[in-house]
Amino acid sequence: MALVVYLKTVTELRGKGDRIAKVSFRGLSFYSRVLENCEDEARFEEAFRWPVASKVDGNEMLEIHIYNYSKVFTNRLIGTFRMVLQKVVEEGHLEVSDTLIDDNNTAIQTSISIEIRYQPMDGSVRVWSDGEFLDVPEEREMFQFETESLLSSHSHICSVCATSVFSLIFSFLDDAAILETEDLDRKAMRLGGGLDPDTISLASVTAVTTNVSNKRSKPDIKMEPSAGRPVDYQISVTVIEARQLVGLNMDPVVCVEIGEDKKYTSMKESTNCPYYNEYFVFDFHVPPDVMFDKILKLSVIHSKNLLRSGTLVGTFKLDVGTVYSQPEHQFYHKWAMLSDPDDITAGCKGYIKCDIAVVGKGDNIKTPHKANETDEDDIEGNLLLPEGVPSERQWARFYVKIYRAEGLPKMNTSIMANVKKAFIGENRDLVDPYVQVQFAGQKGKTSVQKSSYEPIWNEQIIFTEMFPPLCKRMKVQIRDSDKVNDVAIGTHFIDLRKIANDGDKGFLPTMGPAWVNMYGSTRNYTLMDEHQDLNEGLGEGVSFRARLLISVAVEILDTTSPEIMSSTEVQMEPVSNISESATGKLEEFFLFGSFLEATMVDRKIGDKPINFEVTIGNYGNQLDGVSKPVSGKKKKREGGGESDEEESELIQNSSDEETEDDGDLVSVSSTPPMKPVITDRNYFHLPYFEKKPCIYIKSWWQDQRRRLYNSNIMDKIADKLEEGLNDVQEIIKTEKAYPERRLRGVLEELSTGCSRFVTLANKDQNQAGRTKLDRERLKSGMREMESMGQQAKTIRSQVKRNTVRDKLKLALNFLQRLRFLADEPQHSIPDVFIWMMSNNKRIAYARIPTKDILFSIVDEEMGKDCGKVKAVFLRLPGKKGFGPAGWTVQAKLEMYLWLGLNKQRKDFLSGLPNGFEENKAVKGTGLQAVPPISLTYNMKQVFQLRAHMYQARSLFAADTSGLSDPFARVFFSTHSQVTEVLSETLCPTWDQLLVFDNVELYGEATELRDDPPIIVIEIYDQDTVGKAEYIGRTFAKPLTKMVDEHYGPPRFPPQLEYYQIYRGNCTAGELLAAFELLQIGPAGRTELPPIDGPTDVDRGPILPVPLGIRPVLSRYRIEVLFWGLRDLKRINLAQVDRPRVDIECAGKGIQSALIQNYKKNPNFSTLVKWFEVDLPENELLHPPLNIRVVDCRAFGRYTLVGSHAVTSLRKFIYIPPDKRSNNWANTARLANGYLALTNGTSRSRPYSRPISHSSGDIVVNMDSEPNVKKMETVVKLDANEEEKEKDKKKKKKKKGEEIEDEEPDESMLDWWSKYFASIETMMEVRDCVLSLPEKCGCLVYNKELETEFDHFEDWLHTFNLYRGKAIDDDDQNIVDDDRIVGRFKGSLCMYKLPLSDEITRDVGFDPNMGMFQSIPHNDPINVLVRVYVIRATDLHPADINGKADPYVVIKLGKSEIKDKENYISKQLNPVFGKSFDIEATFPMESMLTVSVYDWDLVGTDDLIGETKIDLENRYYSKHRATCGIASNYSLHGYNVWRDPQKPTQILAKLCKEGKLDGPHYGPGGKVKVANRIFLGPTDIEDENGLKKQTEEHLALTALKHWEEIPRVGCKLIPEHVETRPLLNPDKPGIEQGRLEMWVDMFPMDVPSPGPAIDISPRKPKRYELRVIIWNTDEVILEDDDYFTGEKSSDIFVRGWLKGQQEDKQDTDVHYHSLTGEGNFNWRFVFPFDYLMAEEKIVISKKESLFSWDETEYKIPARLTMQVWDADHFSADDFLGAIELDLNRFPRGAKTAKQCSIDMVLNEQELPTISIFKQKRVKGWWPFVARDENDDLELTGKVEAELHLMTAEEAEKSPVGLGRNEPDPLEKPNRPDTSLMWFMNPLKSLRYFIWHNYRWLILKTLGLMLLLLLLGLFLYSIPGYLVKKLLGA
Repeated sequence: MALVVYLKTVTELRGKGDRIAKVSFRGLSFYSRVLENCEDEARFEEAFRWPVASKVDGNEMLEIHIYNYSKVFTNRLIGTFRMVLQKVVEEGHLEVSDTLIDDNNTAIQTSISIEIRYQPMDGSVRVWSDGEFLDVPEEREMFQFETESLLSSHSHICSVCATSVFSLIFSFLDDAAILETEDLDRKAMRLGGGLDPDTISLASVTAVTTNVSNKRSKPDIKMEPSAGRPVDYQISVTVIEARQLVGLNMDPVVCVEIGEDKKYTSMKESTNCPYYNEYFVFDFHVPPDVMFDKILKLSVIHSKNLLRSGTLVGTFKLDVGTVYSQPEHQFYHKWAMLSDPDDITAGCKGYIKCDIAVVGKGDNIKTPHKANETDEDDIEGNLLLPEGVPSERQWARFYVKIYRAEGLPKMNTSIMANVKKAFIGENRDLVDPYVQVQFAGQKGKTSVQKSSYEPIWNEQIIFTEMFPPLCKRMKVQIRDSDKVNDVAIGTHFIDLRKIANDGDKGFLPTMGPAWVNMYGSTRNYTLMDEHQDLNEGLGEGVSFRARLLISVAVEILDTTSPEIMSSTEVQMEPVSNISESATGKLEEFFLFGSFLEATMVDRKIGDKPINFEVTIGNYGNQLDGVSKPVSGKKKKREGGGESDEEESELIQNSSDEETEDDGDLVSVSSTPPMKPVITDRNYFHLPYFEKKPCIYIKSWWQDQRRRLYNSNIMDKIADKLEEGLNDVQEIIKTEKAYPERRLRGVLEELSTGCSRFVTLANKDQNQAGRTKLDRERLKSGMREMESMGQQAKTIRSQVKRNTVRDKLKLALNFLQRLRFLADEPQHSIPDVFIWMMSNNKRIAYARIPTKDILFSIVDEEMGKDCGKVKAVFLRLPGKKGFGPAGWTVQAKLEMYLWLGLNKQRKDFLSGLPNGFEENKAVKGTGLQAVPPISLTYNMKQVFQLRAHMYQARSLFAADTSGLSDPFARVFFSTHSQVTEVLSETLCPTWDQLLVFDNVELYGEATELRDDPPIIVIEIYDQDTVGKAEYIGRTFAKPLTKMVDEHYGPPRFPPQLEYYQIYRGNCTAGELLAAFELLQIGPAGRTELPPIDGPTDVDRGPILPVPLGIRPVLSRYRIEVLFWGLRDLKRINLAQVDRPRVDIECAGKGIQSALIQNYKKNPNFSTLVKWFEVDLPENELLHPPLNIRVVDCRAFGRYTLVGSHAVTSLRKFIYIPPDKRSNNWANTARLANGYLALTNGTSRSRPYSRPISHSSGDIVVNMDSEPNVKKMETVVKLDANEEEKEKDKKKKKKKKGEEIEDEEPDESMLDWWSKYFASIETMMEVRDCVLSLPEKCGCLVYNKELETEFDHFEDWLHTFNLYRGKAIDDDDQNIVDDDRIVGRFKGSLCMYKLPLSDEITRDVGFDPNMGMFQSIPHNDPINVLVRVYVIRATDLHPADINGKADPYVVIKLGKSEIKDKENYISKQLNPVFGKSFDIEATFPMESMLTVSVYDWDLVGTDDLIGETKIDLENRYYSKHRATCGIASNYSLHGYNVWRDPQKPTQILAKLCKEGKLDGPHYGPGGKVKVANRIFLGPTDIEDENGLKKQTEEHLALTALKHWEEIPRVGCKLIPEHVETRPLLNPDKPGIEQGRLEMWVDMFPMDVPSPGPAIDISPRKPKRYELRVIIWNTDEVILEDDDYFTGEKSSDIFVRGWLKGQQEDKQDTDVHYHSLTGEGNFNWRFVFPFDYLMAEEKIVISKKESLFSWDETEYKIPARLTMQVWDADHFSADDFLGAIELDLNRFPRGAKTAKQCSIDMVLNEQELPTISIFKQKRVKGWWPFVARDENDDLELTGKVEAELHLMTAEEAEKSPVGLGRNEPDPLEKPNRPDTSLMWFMNPLKSLRYFIWHNYRWLILKTLGLMLLLLLLGLFLYSIPGYLVKKLLGA
């Protein structure tokens, strides 16, 4: 129903301008469009429509305001038109013209004309799925017709069948209905003129379950909070290698850090691309949220040692959640890009290649096979980033602005407060809050605001992080600063995915400014808060803590700009304040609640008076409730400071109405206390009979309802979709007709829902407080919904019978997307909490999201529980709610809630059941309607409830025997009754009618008919001592019959239905029952349908379920194949000696023969027995079949060993072959394809279409003629020998290394070549194992063989026997192995009697074997078991050093083989390559255990993991799992045929067993089996190369295509390797590694097989690499000369192959090179061991001084050459280096000139060579190093010659190191200057001084001589003069 206003014109306007109109009704306004430049007349001609949820009242108003519109200033009001809608309500249609009035209520000239329509409807509120929501477009008349006809055939089913809410089977689609649907089809064909059934769609079948008057909402059945419970996680990180690390000659270490745990790799010396291949495992036991928020950080550290922590090169971080959300929860072989957190301008610092996997309990990780890693060298294409994240990530700033908080709890206790008050003398706020934000492993804090409950910070915290970030959540926490330790007050997580959108029209993360609400522990202040975890954000908060005003913004940085801060430290700076209105207009909200019933109150609580308190935010809280905002300042006060403390004191406990002077009302937030009354031994109830207490609260919040409305619309679409999809899954599961129609209906509803969203969500655009995120979310939401609507339409048109399942998957994706979109990241109004208080102690709570109870006048926007009665279950807070304590209901409330704007509150009572009177606290003082404080119901109806409890199945085992003694307790209103206890069963058939007399329900009869309260059924296990133990609970809705209705079809008698029983969040069985509620009229009970039959004679006064309701039975025969018992454990310390199996179904049963001596032979002597039993016609109602094993002790005593319940017999039902069918696959099958007569298997596909195998060389041409006899089918194989040869060559070409220049001969190939070739092929077809090329050797399955072949249960089934209590686990899929006490092997077959004779007349039919013909005998049999163990991968480390020393142990029966002496040292990926032979006798020894242990020098060896294989099932399987069939037959070489039986013998045997005609070998390479012809080659080569004729190839072709043989065909197991997970009993469910292996079995009575294949690991081959360094050139000059200052370098070259410590070799030094040229003629010799297949060098060395033995490492073959400058007294200087990967390195340049740095930079583009093929290479290569800017620069060139020889060749022509003998190199021709000065001082004088300074020296010498002469002259002249003078 709706009110439509059509605004036509407004005339006689003054002036000229833009006009706009605003039309309002019930507080919701619409604006018209703007009419520009109107003069005197404005023609709006617009319609406005209000969908109305409740009748329009005659005195409601419609208002129209006309404005002059202005873009800049506020609009100016011209005039208003108001009208009371009385006339409209009466007449439904009205046209009005009238003048407007101005502000002073005086009429003005301007007049308006409008037209109003109102379509009322009977019944006050309606189902949202009708017209409003599905605006039915024209093209959907088809859909309506279908629905109507369906419903009409079931007599107005919608309004009638109110079956169970959770019913699993819709009675409406029961078998009867199927026939009708088919008739309908015909009807439809007639009516629609041959309508295509592929377009029909079905409307909601759940019309059945949705109630009509719609006054009740559905209860939620899962009780336990799942968040917050710790789980096991294992994170494994493999660091493979690093590349392109930035830095010179570094010694890098990689550190892996998760949370607080750090692990380091070993250090690799002097390399920029270290290879590690190290594996780390981290184990955690934490709640999922905590786990996924942990940051995983990889960092590379340079030169770290004991003394120094090293320098950080770069880091990479992501959160664990990102890894977990990857496909398979892992990144495999991806490159993580490193960046420097201290310098964001620097760019990439290198890459680490790693694998990261996160395993939770029960996850299984599929590791892609580890073949050799050539394709992953493309770093850019394999970056470690999730899908959709760009490879170039930029730096960004994340701004988190923290404005203020409100409503903080008083953190200190009252005692402390008094102490402080005494000391300080004033009452200060006792909390010192600050906010802490955690993001991507960094923390930022605001300042502390001392003593404030309303702190104002106005600060922002800035994080610098790569964008998009790989960390999903930001954690915002308000903390209380304290001297001792800070405690969290509340925590909020911001999920960045929800506040951003990465689409092409997306937006960066943005949020707010918005309030976020924080929840946590209760607000009672004790010194020790037991629920402190809740405040840390673990688990569901149980009370409001505070709200915080924050905003988030992101800015992408331009790292090139100079003024940027380069560090990523967290910064904090102040920001300006934000206006009050920024977060929305403050509105007054009104919350009303009424408690209609409070039952199931736990007796443990005691019988003190109980009351309920409802709070919203801090409003209504009795401890620190909030008074209304002080008028004058419209500011919301929380916790009321000093000013109005007294006032709030008065208000808090006023449950008596007090009115304030302004006539406003005060909140009443809690019900009056009441003493509970006893219901039964477990529960109380509160006596809310006629009088129902009410509460109401006024509160003030920013008006952000639009957010919640949009969420609600989406949620409702999602709920409807989910319900519809459940229907479809149910229809498929129960194999009802036409699931595709229902799916079409669902998709139609979805697309109309989406289009409706787009129209609804787009209003209120200009509301106050809308943030950027609101606008962006609206845009993206509308885009998403529109596209989803389109997609739904497209998918709907594609839904056909055969595509239902795929389309269902797509629809499930829609559901996830809707749920994600609906989750609103910006909060508005806090959630509502309901607390049950007993004696003023808080006991239990319920938390109700505000959006669920929010009122809107638009139906779709209304909360799903608003104005409806909801069953609310209260539960214990915090950790108390985990486990069994949390499952018992603390209380069940029937509760009515309404929340809306105070001004809209007129209809807040309209959803209550009718028939009440309001009781108000204040008698009429002329106030506006005061809410009632209680309601009195004066209408009451009396009913009789009949609960038909038929049976339950698959119940939880609650006793140590592995069984339970179950009884059911049924609660309805305040009554409860119990069924009888049935002992020792998990599948009780109570067959009991419980009658509840005189049940009084309040309200109108009609409403109760459509909306009866729910029934709660709890199942308990009776214990002899102590209290009954809880098993589980389910809900049901009764079918109601009023006095005036007839008790008869179609509604009565009710159908039995299955109800799912829940225990916490896990399922704990199903209940089959029916419930009817019959009104007792004035005539009393005589009018009710009689309860037939006297009370049961055997069981005393117990009523059985009446005939019309219990199922119709027919006679079945059940045949049981008893094969044997296995692995029976001891019972009470005694061994089981003489076991027997008892089979029971529906009260009848049979016992097997007694096994006389279990130790000697655990098989049964009589194989087949049968019994007859009456079972329901409807297969879904079949009771379970119970298998129990008892041990017969002396003196007739029996002990129960264990039991197993077969819940569904459907798969064992035998369907006789349909003679009309021309389809062999169906000749005789069990319901889902298990074999019967013919032992055919479910794998045989109906072959009416040609099959083409992916290998491309087999074509099956099929005639599709109906007559079977004529079908001669030809299977072609290339009979061409050359093709085969080519194929072989192709196969070898798969591996690059295997092909040298010449084609290798057969002798070079071994089993490993075949294995690696298979893995290569697997890499290409990673997921689809079966599509391997026909001749590629063996299949490598990356899982166990069992999963591929149905556990080999093609005729022999294994039933686990359980004993002991079941454990509670959230994961249903984990089997609790501790409870398994053994296994029963056998099978079942059931069929209706009588059976047609055709079967029994078959040839060779053995009547003793019944349906189990041609089954082998079960006498003991001797078998040779040969186990091949190839290798293990990813073992869990067992030693402290993060490694393990694994060896294999094989156990079978009593024999055990320990391969301890061949342990492999320090390896997590050991290659074992061994085969073991064990002789065994089935059935005594049939369970093979292969374990991997860790060898320890001292102490016992630890188990790493083990895997178990049931050999017996394999041995007897039709898939022939004894020895895999090879892909081709050869007599010699590595591919020799392993089976002692040749293909021809196998084929003949299979044909004989399957009673097939054949095989007939014909000329020309043909073989005919049954009606198939196979072609193939006919000759074979023996060892000497001679060809001989053979039929083996033909037989092999037939065997490889055995699954195509009619009737008996099944896939035979090919030659294979299986990968089995290793599990450790101590860590259940978490894989500890995987083992590659296979098993062959050979019976001992046939010729013995040949020797085992040699699969021992390939021995590495010894090579010698000789490197001659001839010359260097252009080496940069490092040193300055002492005397001359010239640049020179003392050059030498260093090289190594395996690692710097192991084998580095240096040339001699070329001193004093002035040009960078160096001459060496120096030879390095590197001997090494090399594995061709893996391209790795193998080295063995002791890890440290203390290691016991050598560890084997495999490293890539890379030759490193470095050029150095030698220094005498200081360390040598590193100048440059080059690494050559010996498998692919660039060819050296011919001359030094042609050699450039491009050879390194463009390595990818250049052609490469491999030294293993070339053997000898000579040329020039560049040396490079990084400069200051981290760019590569050329630092020299080297001329080198590489020569590779095998060890044998090297021995023949030995050479010396350096320039030594033998084969010495000549001395280099170095310039004379190359020498060392202190070795040859004279030479150095000559070269360095004489050369440069000789003239100077000569001149100086001449001068000195002159001076000498002069001096001598002066010295001797006096003497001479004297002589001369004296004449002496």
